[in-house]
Amino acid sequence: MDTQRMFLAIFLSLAILLGYQYFFVPTPPPVTESTVVSSPENGKSEEKPSAAAPPVAAASLLAAQPAGGAGRVGREIPVTTSLYSAVVTETGGMVKSFRLKNYREDLAKDSGDKEMLRPKEGDNLPLNFSWGIEPGSIPPVVYEAAPLQEGQDGGSVLTMRGKLPSGLEIVRTLRFVDQQYLLELTVDVVNNTATPLQGAPYLTLDNRPFVKESQMVFVGPALVYDGVLEEVKTSDLKKGSKSFTGKISWAAYEDNYFFCGIVPRTGEQHTAHFSLQDETRVTTVLAGASDVIQPGQSQQYTYSVYFGPKTMGALKEAGHELERSINFGWFDVMAKPTLYLLNFLHKYVGNYGVAIILVTVLIKLLFWPVSQKGMKSMKTMQKLQPKMAKLREKFKDDKQMQQQEMIKLYQTYKVNPVGGCLPMVIQIPVFFALYKVLLQTIELRHAPFFLWITDLAAPDRLSVGFDIPFLGGIPVLTLLMGATMFLQQKMTPATGDPTQQKVMMFMPVIFTFMFLNFASGLVLYWFVNNLLSIGQQYLVNRDEVA
Repeated sequence: MDTQRMFLAIFLSLAILLGYQYFFVPTPPPVTESTVVSSPENGKSEEKPSAAAPPVAAASLLAAQPAGGAGRVGREIPVTTSLYSAVVTETGGMVKSFRLKNYREDLAKDSGDKEMLRPKEGDNLPLNFSWGIEPGSIPPVVYEAAPLQEGQDGGSVLTMRGKLPSGLEIVRTLRFVDQQYLLELTVDVVNNTATPLQGAPYLTLDNRPFVKESQMVFVGPALVYDGVLEEVKTSDLKKGSKSFTGKISWAAYEDNYFFCGIVPRTGEQHTAHFSLQDETRVTTVLAGASDVIQPGQSQQYTYSVYFGPKTMGALKEAGHELERSINFGWFDVMAKPTLYLLNFLHKYVGNYGVAIILVTVLIKLLFWPVSQKGMKSMKTMQKLQPKMAKLREKFKDDKQMQQQEMIKLYQTYKVNPVGGCLPMVIQIPVFFALYKVLLQTIELRHAPFFLWITDLAAPDRLSVGFDIPFLGGIPVLTLLMGATMFLQQKMTPATGDPTQQKVMMFMPVIFTFMFLNFASGLVLYWFVNNLLSIGQQYLVNRDEVA
């Protein structure tokens, strides 16, 4: 009996203690510390946004109570324009689906429209807004959406209202503009309480890679802040999250073809915080400065949102420096004009393969005088090989005298020993610039050339009815490129010692293996350039014989 009374006393004591904690002790406000990290690229300080520090009553009011509409399941609202079809969910007011009508998932015509969002079960969705407390600290608001309205610009306007039991009301207005990928998001935060509330706005993006297969280019978060473009590698996020504080033009998730970005339109200073949730999911949080909203007053926040392709035209039309997401690195100065030229020629010929050939011809004509001089120099060097061999033999024990006699020989015949290499050195930057253009230009994605080359952005493979190990099909264009390179090597005057000549003969084989998985558009450029070089070398050799 005493034992039963003891257990009963313990049970009642615990019940009283837990009941007191639950009903009378307020939930403490969330506290995060401000962390400053250094940006290795430019030495600027980057500050991770600290959670807004509202008055204690306001923080408790926001954190202790669940989001509005907790007992209701949010509806899904379809929105369609001429460029895309989207689905917005009332749960959080977030975007669940965004399909681009002018782009397919893959080359197959029945593969369906390109889906920009690939959430897995349990993932958050893009464009979750929270105020006064960091995203994820409370469940998303379940909004009530008004009927879709027709906008003045031919698009649609979606207005959604959400109320927290605390008295805070959030009104979201999404404007979908026809013939544009840029959306306008306006959020009004209304304080219906009797207490001033202090908090900062947070807007989030959650993204996974736009395609399943790996790519040979940058994939991950990026931003422009204080005029500097920063691309954050996903591998770096595995070591820890990164934050950037300053004047942020935009923060986004991108790859070489597509772009999901948000542009803050309210306030001068913002913080973009990037973190990796698992192996592939990246969360971007864009935080603004803290505001105090008086009772009965409201605060408005405005954002522009771009979900779409990385075409120079669409990005420039959207504004906000979004075109800087097309980043060619060191070769940007040469790559951008090449891209404009490629698109300009395509307007007239209607085929990007033909446009690449024309660009190759124009580049070859531009460098024709330099190449001509280099080829003649190599031809002269070939004639001097016997004389040079005699000098090496004669002064084999006196390297200094050998060098002096060699210089006299070059001066006598007016030849530059590095003249033959100069054209190649000059063209290397152009090649890499064009390489970046052909690798990153979305215009080449699924763009056909002729016959078996149906995608200039993919490696060329001719199907033979069965899979070839490691290749799938026959890389016809790549093999032709290697063959023309070998022929060009045979026609080029042999200079240097026999060992060097043998090494050079292996170059076509090495390049062929290198180009096996390159975009067929790039292989096409190299193949045509080889043909033009063979023709030029033939003319030089013929003139020498004559």
